[in-house]
Amino acid sequence: MSALFLPFKEIMIYLDNASTSFPKAPGVAEYVKNFIETSCFNVNRASYGAALHAEETVFDTRELLAEFFGAKDGRNVVFTGGVTQAINTAVFGLIKSGDGVVTSVMEHNAVLRPLSSLAASGAAVDYINCDGGVMNLADAEEKISRRPKAVVLTHASNVCGSVNPISEIGRMCRENGALFIVDCAQTGGVIDIDVVRDNIDALCFAGHKGLMALQGIGGMVLSERAARLMKPLIHGGTGSFSHLTSMPDVLPDKFEAGTLNLPGIASLNASLAFLKARGIDNIRRHENALRAAFEDALKGMDGIRLAGTANPERCAVTSVDFVNIDNGEAAYILDSRYDIKVRSGLHCAPLAHKALGTFPRGTVRFSFGFFNTADDVAAAVTAIKAMTSACRRQKRSLSGAFFYLLFFNASPAPTPAPFQRKPPRRD
Repeated sequence: MSALFLPFKEIMIYLDNASTSFPKAPGVAEYVKNFIETSCFNVNRASYGAALHAEETVFDTRELLAEFFGAKDGRNVVFTGGVTQAINTAVFGLIKSGDGVVTSVMEHNAVLRPLSSLAASGAAVDYINCDGGVMNLADAEEKISRRPKAVVLTHASNVCGSVNPISEIGRMCRENGALFIVDCAQTGGVIDIDVVRDNIDALCFAGHKGLMALQGIGGMVLSERAARLMKPLIHGGTGSFSHLTSMPDVLPDKFEAGTLNLPGIASLNASLAFLKARGIDNIRRHENALRAAFEDALKGMDGIRLAGTANPERCAVTSVDFVNIDNGEAAYILDSRYDIKVRSGLHCAPLAHKALGTFPRGTVRFSFGFFNTADDVAAAVTAIKAMTSACRRQKRSLSGAFFYLLFFNASPAPTPAPFQRKPPRRD
């Protein structure tokens, strides 16, 4: 094999944790398996003992999440099918035609598309400017001082990891009477969030990212004000107040029509125990150390540009723009040649890429998790060096077809070894 290439790794390197965490927290799979085999009965719809045990799991998970996010009562924790459903429930339940809304240019489409729909029906949406991924606080204060109905904001960018100052924005919302809806998909389980301290009316969380639980489970942590004002997005059976043909007006039933994702809730129960034992400050410190080492190794390297690194407050996400290689091809080569899993493109955040100067080509996103290691960082850096070195040796930008020929026909490509899970960290 040409010296240009690294040998295939027998164990894949997963650097796409901003999409979903992998592996899940130790104990999650076993806990969910046991729950499915012994307790997976519908809640609020039976009085036999096995179903009551399932209800206890749901109740306990609500209490754990309330404690985790600083809520005063577990009843203010509402389960949904994911963070996108939670955001839609909050946005369409609290904002209507004619209302003013403030958001930022760094949002995910989970925020942008619901607000775009509201704007089409008459809501006024204003965008806070962000320079290099850093929120312009003066612009935020000026826009929020206009007393909008709500501010809808991501806690951290899924493109570059830039963290927004939600405590400061929460103060502005409180002073101007605005509801504060926060998308913490990238920070839940990694950065400390307190809904009371940060004046958050609806904290929308994903179970499958930093919380290290399964896909298909998420939720909202609601203030009393938001719970009172918000209209349900989905109507149906709750197993309670069955004599009514309208939704009950009590929490959490008001927003939980239909059957809950009980295995998903059980996975949160197990993952929260792991997070509590490890400590989210320790998790963030480890992940950010990997990100910093990765970025330090890439600084000054020919053929790449780092996007959105200006904010000193970041989570473990790095966007790399390959100047002389199509970013989609770069991600494909990282996967097929080096078994490194990343995500390329616009990451469902077109306005963020416009703000960072990477639209429409996007970037290759490397996102680190708690189970990654310094060896993973070194392997990624070595692969990037090999790819950019190939471009330099050709002394020209490589077309897609030429780059494919160089990397895949220069030498026989062995069949990748089957995936083997890394043993969980014990330190």
